[in-house]
Amino acid sequence: MRTAIVTDSNSGMLPEDAKENGIFMLNMPVLINGKVYTDNVDITKDFFYECLTKNMDITTSQPTAGDVMDLWDSILKDYDELVYIPMSSGLSGSCQSAMLYAQNYDGKVKVVNNQRISVTQRQSVLDAKYMADHGASADEIKETLERTKFDSSIYIMVDTLKYLKKGGRVTPAGAAIAELLKVKPVLQIQGEKLDAYAKVRGIKAAKKTIIRTIRDGIEQNIGPVNPDQPNAWIGMAYTHNLDAGLEFRDQLQAEFPNYDIRMDELPLSIAVHIGPGSVAATWTKILPEGRQY
Repeated sequence: MRTAIVTDSNSGMLPEDAKENGIFMLNMPVLINGKVYTDNVDITKDFFYECLTKNMDITTSQPTAGDVMDLWDSILKDYDELVYIPMSSGLSGSCQSAMLYAQNYDGKVKVVNNQRISVTQRQSVLDAKYMADHGASADEIKETLERTKFDSSIYIMVDTLKYLKKGGRVTPAGAAIAELLKVKPVLQIQGEKLDAYAKVRGIKAAKKTIIRTIRDGIEQNIGPVNPDQPNAWIGMAYTHNLDAGLEFRDQLQAEFPNYDIRMDELPLSIAVHIGPGSVAATWTKILPEGRQY
């Protein structure tokens, strides 16, 4: 059977990247002052962050049923079945909605509740494509990705508390004290939620905390870090500050030599809550069934 792999732009995958890897992608909607834009189609990252810094009313949303099912219909003209890997069900309702839509497809559409986003979601998509190319069915891919969905974690250093305060995740008084003391919060996405992980003084300390936590996460959940035979994918991401992203990637690469460290921009669905200037790092267990080093 021919099995297609489909994801959404919350994976951080760019259209050209998806095309190169033979993956289909649904671009997610963004609402700015009531007007609907579509990620990677009619809104640039520069425009998004300009609107964000001007305190415009910005929300991300799930795609319409028509957009999802039209894409699936077009794919199923050439494929026997498809695997759809949306962003975490705990961060958006798009996964649950897709599961309802899939009931109309007589088992040809399998929606994966992978509970990942950004770099970790992207890795799941690449693993799914590898499995499909090597003969795995949609059911087998879904079972593998859902069984291993918690074998990863994301840690984010927020440059400013402005957007967390705006979203009600930090009180105004707490934000003012933290800014005064130069406290940098480190957030964690592991499965369903975006949670506070640590509060440290200064950018350098926050980055060191993330790097140490990535190492601890690998060693506690997978095994010893081995530069000669990596046992995890290490990725990183940033929001609208390429220089900060490159600098942090160099720090990660120095700590984890011989690891292939992928760098992406964090998707707009996360950026709207944390603002520009943030950096993140991730670890994800290498699947025996998936893509290898």
